[in-house]
Amino acid sequence: MILGVVKANEAVIRLVVIGPSGQQQEIEAIIDTGFTGFLTLPHSPVERLELPWLCRQPGILADGKVDFFDVYTAEIIWDGQRRTVEVEATETEPLVGMSLLANYSLQMDIREGGAVTLLALP
Repeated sequence: MILGVVKANEAVIRLVVIGPSGQQQEIEAIIDTGFTGFLTLPHSPVERLELPWLCRQPGILADGKVDFFDVYTAEIIWDGQRRTVEVEATETEPLVGMSLLANYSLQMDIREGGAVTLLALP
């Protein structure tokens, strides 16, 4: 189970991102059901953790425009386990996307301070 909280009408959870040399950084990420990828991070933690570059790929933004993003790989602690994910470098707040939420049930109490709960599906 992964627990989070609603802040300013956004569901947020905390994640630990691990670089290839074992360096770690805890981040607070917004759950974004409109984002189909795994995780976005600003360039500064990507550089600080020395995440390995994977590729450059297009992505469709919320306004329908296409932009290109550098994609990296990282390990995260997800539901108590290490998991390798793709990370898109952006200059937005960290976002958790639908690919990371796959096979989980998401429950939210939509009010300031409300509970956010992610439960693994059987």
